[in-house]
Amino acid sequence: MFIQTEATPNPATLKFIPGRVVVDGSPMEFSSREAATRSPLAEKLFDVPGVTGVFYGSDFITVTKASGEWQQLKPAILGAIMEHYMSGAPLLADGTAQGDADLDDEDEFFDEADAETVDMIKDLIETRVRPAVANDGGDITFRGFKDGIVYLNMKGACSGCPSSTATLQHGIQNLLKHFVPDVVEVRPM
Repeated sequence: MFIQTEATPNPATLKFIPGRVVVDGSPMEFSSREAATRSPLAEKLFDVPGVTGVFYGSDFITVTKASGEWQQLKPAILGAIMEHYMSGAPLLADGTAQGDADLDDEDEFFDEADAETVDMIKDLIETRVRPAVANDGGDITFRGFKDGIVYLNMKGACSGCPSSTATLQHGIQNLLKHFVPDVVEVRPM
């Protein structure tokens, strides 16, 4: 098994590409050791000293570190990923590989009168923003819309990335304002 690695715009996050499907459906994020208990692979990755976050995309895994150098961390991370896939173990402890889409939808907030606007915003995020963000090892999801402000949740490599504010305000905000006149601002949540 050959696992490729790619740098992300976030220097604290590295993207690992195992050459197979990681998550069937929407992405999953584990931002703590406690959250990782539902995934044997995420638990193993959190056992590597310095690892503070794990994110599963459709065909990649991003790992975020708080300390240590990638040169020292990479072999242990690659070993954990390879061992997991070679064992044939399921991605999640319950035996599934489904994403967190249902959890994401639960927290959405917007006025029903804005439903049509929200549908346009979600469509633009899904078709134009998410593919680009996934390329960088992360994900972005719609959280809400109120008083012209779009609230988005950034995950994976995008969470805590030094350039995420610029991405939100200059890239995504400009795109949404161009296509959806009701949008006045985009904020992270």
